[in-house]
Amino acid sequence: MIGQIKGILINKTPPRILVDCNGVGYEIEVPMSTFFQLPNLGEQVTLLTYFVVREDAQLLYGFLTQQEKEMFKQLIKINGVGPKLALSILSGASVDELLEAALSHNSNVFVNIPGIGNKTAERLVLELKDKCEHLVGDKPKNSSPTEIDDIQNALISLGYSPKDASIAVKQLPQDVSINEGIREALKILSKKI
Repeated sequence: MIGQIKGILINKTPPRILVDCNGVGYEIEVPMSTFFQLPNLGEQVTLLTYFVVREDAQLLYGFLTQQEKEMFKQLIKINGVGPKLALSILSGASVDELLEAALSHNSNVFVNIPGIGNKTAERLVLELKDKCEHLVGDKPKNSSPTEIDDIQNALISLGYSPKDASIAVKQLPQDVSINEGIREALKILSKKI
């Protein structure tokens, strides 16, 4: 799976961009929130990516932040929401707005996004609330968000639920490194079992 792309931005046509990575051009679809923050053509860009393989296509989706990528992954897990609709949702509202809407049961944020009606918006609010609990909450203050995200993602990839991983990460010391954080989090989770 392709998890990150770093290269030269050679074309921008919403919602698709083209990144040259050592002579190979990767077509990547991005939400508008990412698109508007991209550097100028000819400059270097680094994107977190999500690779989708379908029967008729192999598609790459890109994001500037881990939080956007995680929200995208949670959205496509919802029945009836494919990658295109997930990109539209992320283009129409920020991750924080989507989380707040889900937690406060405010479907209006979703209704304002093209392609989403009242029934779909209600379903999104209900399903998103359960799926995104791990994206909400306090993180240690002195560790960078990407380090905390890396620790949490490592725990999830080891088979722990997003909720358990989030709980363990919140208990870590404030200035923990990634390696030490994973070790400490595993200790915390082993005591829980």
